[in-house]
Amino acid sequence: MTGIPFPNIDPVLIHIGPLAIRWYALAYIAGLVLGWRYILVMIDTPKLWRGSAPISKLEVDDALLWAALGVILGGRIGYVFVYNFSYYMEHPNEIFTVWHGGMSFHGGALGVLVALLIFSRRRNIPALTLMDLVCAAQPIGQFFGRIANFINGELWGRPTDVPWAMVFPTGGPIPRHPSQLYEAALEGIVLFIILRLLTHRYGALKRPGTVMGIFIMGYGVSRVIVEFFREPDAQVGYLYGDWLTMGMLLSVPMILAGALLAWKAPVVAEWLAPQRSATKRT
Repeated sequence: MTGIPFPNIDPVLIHIGPLAIRWYALAYIAGLVLGWRYILVMIDTPKLWRGSAPISKLEVDDALLWAALGVILGGRIGYVFVYNFSYYMEHPNEIFTVWHGGMSFHGGALGVLVALLIFSRRRNIPALTLMDLVCAAQPIGQFFGRIANFINGELWGRPTDVPWAMVFPTGGPIPRHPSQLYEAALEGIVLFIILRLLTHRYGALKRPGTVMGIFIMGYGVSRVIVEFFREPDAQVGYLYGDWLTMGMLLSVPMILAGALLAWKAPVVAEWLAPQRSATKRT
């Protein structure tokens, strides 16, 4: 079996003295900054709303830090406890080396959810609208994150003989699916297009919770599909047979929860609705 040689890209873009600027960190920065700019454009697009957006640009600026902390802390904690708990208990100093990789999307999503719920309560703003905006922009970060996984040569796929199979430096001599690129396409490009159609053609932002529900469901479906091509983490392996993985197990509840939220969005929005003051916001 032969495969396409892996384009051996240095995970470090540039060294500035003792400082190493890594593609992995740049992917997170690019996702946050571009996602933030995309949200601001949506807020400034009147046709997406009934009147004006119920969230100001200043509130989005402040929420960015909360979201960043939520995704980093949640993603790392989720990976440590779900995917490699025994290793990190033996090497606790490695818990903080996030630049080496090892982030859980499911943990990051939960971290962002908790962070934005707290933020929206503190600022008395509609939580579901804020989360809709964040979810509409999230595929941008997913795309860059999966490209960074590819550059790092991590999270590669299962052995295959397809023409585009690739031999990864850490995956042995066997050609494998470049599953990171599958995820970048499904979780990034395809999901972004679906959410873009919902927000800009079908007015989904006027029904708070819909975009968030479709995003959660869409990510879950995309992840389950890719898990059939992705090699499970060595320390976890298959949970059942040669097909059920931890990624699938964590994604199925997301599909169900996302579908339920999209269906019952008005009920959830009313339950979470804040008591807004009449003060004009900037």
